[in-house]
Amino acid sequence: MSWLTIVGIGEDGIAGLGDAAKAAISQAELVFGGERHLRLAAPLIRGEQQAWLSPFSLSVDAVVAARGKAVCVLASGDPFQFGVGATLARRIDPAQMRVLPHPSAFTLAAARLGWPLGEITTLSLHGRSQDLLRPHLQPGARILALTSDGDSPLQLAQLLHESGFGLSILTVLEALGGPEERVRSQPASAFTLADINPLNVVAISVVALPEARVLPLVPGRDDALFEHDGQITKREIRALTLATLAPRQGELLWDIGAGSGSIAIEWLLAHPTLRAIAIESHPERCARIKHNAAQFGVPGLQLVEGAAPAALEGLEPPHAIFVGGGGSDPGALETARAALRSGGRLVANAVTLEMEAILLAHHAAHGGSLTRIELSRASSIGTMTGWRPAMPLLQWCWSKP
Repeated sequence: MSWLTIVGIGEDGIAGLGDAAKAAISQAELVFGGERHLRLAAPLIRGEQQAWLSPFSLSVDAVVAARGKAVCVLASGDPFQFGVGATLARRIDPAQMRVLPHPSAFTLAAARLGWPLGEITTLSLHGRSQDLLRPHLQPGARILALTSDGDSPLQLAQLLHESGFGLSILTVLEALGGPEERVRSQPASAFTLADINPLNVVAISVVALPEARVLPLVPGRDDALFEHDGQITKREIRALTLATLAPRQGELLWDIGAGSGSIAIEWLLAHPTLRAIAIESHPERCARIKHNAAQFGVPGLQLVEGAAPAALEGLEPPHAIFVGGGGSDPGALETARAALRSGGRLVANAVTLEMEAILLAHHAAHGGSLTRIELSRASSIGTMTGWRPAMPLLQWCWSKP
């Protein structure tokens, strides 16, 4: 039996609610919500009101503790679209909930613009880094983004302009569904809109200039997109390495000896549920990894400054491990192998004879597969063109039983 009702409410307040939602609010002993939600629903509330606390986890605890009472939680729009519904469902059996959604901000924005939701990108930048937008900046793309406040649209316009997308059109949709609704558009490079309602959604019609930083959709992105000091897994090797690491939904990667962070970054770009920890001992390279992660739109990359194997102590066990520049310590590979989850994959690359000898020894002791990779690139030789070979590479791949 459900004791908790989650009601989605819009800027039109109780006028936009159905009879079931109105009854749930009126009959609740406890009503939780943001101050704005409680104000919108005030004419219906008969029970005790509790505004969200900071940190939000305290309010979640309070909702859980009220089990057995008639409880109503007010949420913005659709509670399960970047809303409180998903948070509560992690603690409360959905069978004990009744959810009465309202059209989400995305639904309302798409309706105003005539954009088919199934053909556009939707993401939340509310309380999150705006760098998350970067991987979605593809020529011709259409994006709907929830923002944090009235300053966010200008910040997004600046990000677009600085990244070569200045001709993109930003449409700011404010207080959708309410009496103060307003829709205004300007190009990113000439964005001057002011007095923007903090409750807004930004629609972006992406236009890429020739110099725009467009991130390809597959691994093996151009080395020039990364800031590095030469310590980088080159693009062709990177593509092969990512294919061998074989990322799967929700998995965690350790990138040991991360250098520029290119492997961890491309791992994260493969799917939004993936996580990665970059382990790097050089402070300058750590700074580059942070910069690269932001520029590629994966600011969630976790960075551990230190050398393996000591730096691996206490880290969450991974589903996959890549060992590049940090595997020469005799204990690094053994520690990595021991930490790997059952069914996980370890991939290690060697370009030096010393590291190659380590990988050959591990292959002899533990099995797995060995692959030798040799690449050549055409380049000028005087007035002619010839092949210049890159350093050959040995790759060892091992799966944990």
